Amino acid sequence: MKVNQNYTGVLIACIVITCWFISLFFLLSWDFKWSNPLVYMMIFVQMHLYTGLFITAHDAMHGTISPNKRLNNFFGFLSVFLYAGFFYNKLYSKHHKHHSHVHTEHDPDFAPHGFWKWYYSFMMNYVTVIQLVIMAVAYNVLNIWLSEKNLLVFWVLPSLLSTFQLFYFGTYLPHKGEHDNEYYASTLRKNHFIAFITCYFFGYHLEHHQKPSMPWWQLYKTK
Repeated sequence: MKVNQNYTGVLIACIVITCWFISLFFLLSWDFKWSNPLVYMMIFVQMHLYTGLFITAHDAMHGTISPNKRLNNFFGFLSVFLYAGFFYNKLYSKHHKHHSHVHTEHDPDFAPHGFWKWYYSFMMNYVTVIQLVIMAVAYNVLNIWLSEKNLLVFWVLPSLLSTFQLFYFGTYLPHKGEHDNEYYASTLRKNHFIAFITCYFFGYHLEHHQKPSMPWWQLYKTK
């Protein structure tokens, strides 16, 4: 049983990354028409898969993908780099500051402002010049072989939308306002379907802070 548990996290991570890659591969070569409603649905599907990449990296930050540290960190590095050219070690450090200094001036995920100012502060804490250069180079290289329209609609736009998804459901809603617990976090009402669709169960945010070693695909059990 222990062996199965050791590999389940790796299997889940592989499924998320593979789904993202296969979807993106076909979408970037799709000769689509704007009149096709499937286009707009696939933008949101791809957004959700981008969010899944980041959540996979987040699981790696808590060591829940594999007890093998090298394997665990490999998935962390891979998924967060595929997400938007981020470097795992920098995100790792900042995310653990969030858990250690939640809702304080040392918390990189917190800003005592309204939604847009908080979002801007949130993004500025994570986006770096080198990361923007990596994405710009990747975009121009891919544009040699792929349609710019497809790149913008299915590569750039979903990744940007996923930052709103991650921020709104995984940071802003859980941590805004006043709280009566040590984690300064609230939680969604119990609805596993909505919790998964919105942010891979991270709307159950108080539960995540209480049990950070619980992987996303088991987090619903804590509710």
